[in-house]
This record gives sequence, structure tokens and C-alpha cells, in this order.
Amino acid sequence: MERSIKKVVKKISLHQQKSDAEYWRAQPPAARLAALEEIRREYHQWRYGAEPRLQRVYTIVKLKDK
Repeated sequence: MERSIKKVVKKISLHQQKSDAEYWRAQPPAARLAALEEIRREYHQWRYGAEPRLQRVYTIVKLKDK
């Protein structure tokens, strides 16, 4: 079964437009965190070309001879 999505366009003036901050304040915390995570993933994909991973850290310690 094929589904189609109708395009909806609403034309308003800049003075009638709600602010982005108002929209995000109305969203539940879980939705805000999900959007932030999506933005973070997109940024890392764009900036570094890969998903971020934990770095491995190696420490080399020289022991004194007795």
C-alpha cells in the first residue's frame, strides 16, 4: 500500500511567527535531548566524517633501575 504525504504551506508575516525558543520550551525534556543528540551526531558526521568514539589513552611509564 502506497502512502502519500500532502505538502502543507502556511504563509505568515515575521511578526506573527513564533520564536524557536518558545517552541523548544513547549517540548518535553526527552524530545529536547533527542533533538540535541541528533544535532551532535550530524555535527560529528560533518566535521569528522565518522561517529564519535571514546579515545584510547596510553601512558608509558619508565621505571627507575634499582
